[in-house]
Amino acid sequence: MRVATDIGGTFTDLVCLEFDENTGKPKGVKVAKSDTTPSNFEQGILDTIRKGNIDLTAVNFFAHGTTVVINALTEKKGVKTALITTKGFRDVLEIARCNRPDLFNFNFVKQPPFVPRYLRFEVEERMNYKGEVDTKLNTQNLQDIVRFCQKENVKAIAICLLHAYKNPAHEIQLLKELEALDSSIEIIASHEVTREWREYERTSSTVLSGYVLPIAKTYLNNLEDKLKTQGLKDAPYIMQSNGGITTINDVKSNPITMVESGPASGIFGAIALGKVINKKDLIVLDIGGTTAKCALVENGQVKITTNYKIEHSRTEAGYPIQTPVIDIVEIGNGGGSIAWVDKGGKMHVGPKSAGAMPGPAAYGRGGTQLTTTDANIITGRIHPDYFLGGEMKPDYGSIEKAANELSESLNGTASDIAKGIIRVANANMVNALKLISVNKGYDPRDFSLMVIGGGGAMHGADLARELQISEVIVPNNAGVFSAFGMLMSDIRRDYIRTNVLTVSEMQKPLIMSVFSEMKNEAIENFKNDNYKAEEVKFTHYVDLRYAGQEHYVKVLLNNFNTETPLKVIIENFHKEHKKHYSFELDTTVELVNFHLVAEVEVEKPDFPKKQITNKKLENAVFDTREVDFDDLGKHQTPFYHRDLLEPEMTIIGPAIIAEKATTTVVSPLYDVSIDIYGNLMLTLKNKA
Repeated sequence: MRVATDIGGTFTDLVCLEFDENTGKPKGVKVAKSDTTPSNFEQGILDTIRKGNIDLTAVNFFAHGTTVVINALTEKKGVKTALITTKGFRDVLEIARCNRPDLFNFNFVKQPPFVPRYLRFEVEERMNYKGEVDTKLNTQNLQDIVRFCQKENVKAIAICLLHAYKNPAHEIQLLKELEALDSSIEIIASHEVTREWREYERTSSTVLSGYVLPIAKTYLNNLEDKLKTQGLKDAPYIMQSNGGITTINDVKSNPITMVESGPASGIFGAIALGKVINKKDLIVLDIGGTTAKCALVENGQVKITTNYKIEHSRTEAGYPIQTPVIDIVEIGNGGGSIAWVDKGGKMHVGPKSAGAMPGPAAYGRGGTQLTTTDANIITGRIHPDYFLGGEMKPDYGSIEKAANELSESLNGTASDIAKGIIRVANANMVNALKLISVNKGYDPRDFSLMVIGGGGAMHGADLARELQISEVIVPNNAGVFSAFGMLMSDIRRDYIRTNVLTVSEMQKPLIMSVFSEMKNEAIENFKNDNYKAEEVKFTHYVDLRYAGQEHYVKVLLNNFNTETPLKVIIENFHKEHKKHYSFELDTTVELVNFHLVAEVEVEKPDFPKKQITNKKLENAVFDTREVDFDDLGKHQTPFYHRDLLEPEMTIIGPAIIAEKATTTVVSPLYDVSIDIYGNLMLTLKNKA
């Protein structure tokens, strides 16, 4: 058996694939969902294992994605952290970039650094930008620093020295001496987190990784121990933000790589499915209980970026994290997002969420505010027998009570309020989808919309209509698809090095030499995890810019080797630059960063095909009710059991298709066909 678990803000999901011992083919899929347990995250995983009746002794592959890191950062629940940096640079963390996300927004608030000034220390040393020693490292004050940290109950120390991305020798020396002075304090250096330039971003990334290091280590150790106790033979793999899995020991050394692990797995699951069904141009939308995440996939590829920030908004500059992350947009809009009215009488939805406890009003656990989930119940889009997978009935009394408050504020009926909530939530998600498509030069009409997560299928048809997308894909097990995606991910590590040089034939030996060094480092790291050199495959990227520019464009180097003409690389850069910025220049091109992706392929299961037993479509109907489709009117709508649908069946909209982990809303504008893998393919009706 192969198992994957994903901890979300509201729910923890599990997917288990069972294989036939004789044929090696998947013979069945088990899914389970339970409440996320923030005070004890691993408990939510154990709950899904119990619910799914999984025997861990029979599991030979276990992958895990978690929100532990992002939650600790956003909720400020990390450990007391100190910073050691080059003399004269202790305030880099506080000065930051001095820029406003919205220049004329007078509500801008300067966010405090994660390390206060009294815990930022300096050592005498200096590397120049070439990595040459200008001033030798002086560690005479190190003992005093450690004593002060002990007195202040500091649990982690981050080291970030000037130009250590080019030459980390001084950081390595500092690490050794600090560990000798006090092995109880967790220590992390910038070269272990990122080898990319930009002083503030490197410092911020290192500090944030140190801030969550003890918490992540404790969590991962507890998880490993509890799974082992329950019979798991091999250590679990951990999902990273770059879309690949890695060993648990690797991620313990730099936990910031997990900052967006859940969303990344869903996107890569979508890419894997897209290749199978020949849909390589996708807009992927993952709506959970707390947030909605989206990414654009072009020709089966998703962009990876190191320009990632947490807590970034119109009034906050955010905190940069220089680690490879899938280029996604995430907003605080999910099933549990709370509807509220501002002082001007305008309704908003999110970003605050009701979470799993107390949850939406419909849960009957004390939630007093209306959420997106409650709105979908009021409009009749969620069947009461399938609410929370059929584990509970909606608490209509609590919904009515919560709706009354908004009805009075906005002078409307509960039905009007519910439709308004869904409209506002959809508008928020449309804006997010435009950020990854229209704002970057892509036409959404050229893509299929793949919706995953517990709420994706509920809103997919409405969003596609707004963006004029003609096809919506709801994968099998869409409600737990992020967990499923982990079973489709390879072991991946990204190596990035800043080395600014002019792209010319004269520099080609240096370019090959840098990539060669990076390859050797990658092979050595994989060997430490018992993987052979021949198992590692490489993909080459470079970050290029026109001379005089500040920022750059990432360019994939297909089949890169010593024979590759640099002219081809430059031509590809011109094309990418024009696509992004609508112009190209006839000027010198500079290489800023080398980016090497090293992967070990993991044996992946085939997407199981659904059998055709020639059942009749009407056998899948379990109810007919009135459903409110807003401006498309109220319709008597059939409700279908998704488990009873088979390939080659066609459903004429409107319809509601219910399953354990999600519900698909098919508006009157769409029809549905079921493909051989059991995916729901929603297509616009032929207007002719």
